[in-house]
Amino acid sequence: MVLGFEIALIVLSALMILLVLLHKGKGGGLSDMFGGGAMSTGGGSAVAERNLDRITIVVGLAWFACIIVLGLLLKGN
Repeated sequence: MVLGFEIALIVLSALMILLVLLHKGKGGGLSDMFGGGAMSTGGGSAVAERNLDRITIVVGLAWFACIIVLGLLLKGN
């Protein structure tokens, strides 16, 4: 059971990193420093960005829940 949550945590962590990197830069940060500011002025659907936000929040909540469950399981040992 612990092994399943550990694997889920690894997968969710990798997915979380990918989702955060897919977000459009808001400007003034590292994305502008490396040339992302010029690309972010182009198109991009607001609906796609909203959906990406929702997916990121759901994955983040699942990631957080997985950490809590793992902590409780490992505390019992």
